Amino acid sequence: MKKITACFLLIMIVSFSFAQKPAKFSGLDVNLGNLFRLSDAKTRSIGPESITGEPGKAGMATLENGSAADNARNLGQGWKVNPYIIIKPGETYTMAEISGPGAIQHIWMTPTGNWRFSILRFYWDDEKEPSIETPVGDFFGMGWGTYAQLNSLPVTVNPGSAFNCYWVMPFKRKCRITMTNINTENMSLYYQVDYTLTDVQDDAAYLHAQFRRKNPVENGIYTLVDSIQGKGQYVGTYLAWGVHNNGWWGEGEIKFYMDGDTKFPTINGTGTEDYFCGSYDFEVNHQYKEFSTAYAGLPQVIRPDGLYVTQQRFGLYRWHIQDPIRFDKNLKVTIQDLGWRSNGTYLVQQSDISSVVFWYQTEPHKPFPKLPSKDDLEEK
Repeated sequence: MKKITACFLLIMIVSFSFAQKPAKFSGLDVNLGNLFRLSDAKTRSIGPESITGEPGKAGMATLENGSAADNARNLGQGWKVNPYIIIKPGETYTMAEISGPGAIQHIWMTPTGNWRFSILRFYWDDEKEPSIETPVGDFFGMGWGTYAQLNSLPVTVNPGSAFNCYWVMPFKRKCRITMTNINTENMSLYYQVDYTLTDVQDDAAYLHAQFRRKNPVENGIYTLVDSIQGKGQYVGTYLAWGVHNNGWWGEGEIKFYMDGDTKFPTINGTGTEDYFCGSYDFEVNHQYKEFSTAYAGLPQVIRPDGLYVTQQRFGLYRWHIQDPIRFDKNLKVTIQDLGWRSNGTYLVQQSDISSVVFWYQTEPHKPFPKLPSKDDLEEK
């Protein structure tokens, strides 16, 4: 009997040990709590000095084909010969083309020119329609074309115009990133795409980002997105809001219509500054107060200068990292363009609003609306 009991206990201990053994680490979902764990993931990077990301083939540009050949003429190969690329007017440049499985973990870039005239697109797994399509400035929270420091978890903008993205972007077979210059002048682009090649979980969804603009907003309702179909989670909102009237402009409520909602949404906010995790008009000492935090911020307040800058402009972001908005079938998001009249009643405004919304979902996705024309993209 004692032998049977001992064997039973041994079996239980071994079984418990196997049950508690951590799963093999893929190298994704990195944080301070697991940064010490080893994995078989392969770290790679693509940029002007490493076009393909292949091991041992970075920094090979020669003076015959380098963008900074003249600067490096006394030193030669290996000495910062090709640190940037030039994209000509009307040209689309493929920044990265990666065979998976894997995930993009960080992107850094500093584009020149008008940031509304440089269109960033991402394609997953050989899809024909992009899953991400947005002017580069708006993607990084700089929709008004001027620098402001932004310090959040998934996006940072650092002096003097350094755009950084930390959204994790898994893909199963392939990733392709392009930049299109719709301006009439050349643009220069320094950039780096840092990624890992590793197994991707079966339940991993794909990052999507869609840009829209309405100037002026009609009937007081701005639609951020209404074409999401599939299963996923909404993870972020960026708004570039231009005000055409005096007074407080942000009384509007954001509404999330999901999984068959019709007249009334499942989630209904209480005001624009409330949704962006502020309060009482973002006002401190009778002034708008910029702020930038991990999950929400008002990093950009453009004030009239008494000459050509005549209207107030605001840039706001809200990342749903701790509170993703999950949907099973579809999602539509709107926000009211609402201010105050002098008699204390609401004013339906006609603001200039641009947006980029971020979400993860299963593929395929519904094609995006056509981007506005160059004239309608321009910051006015």
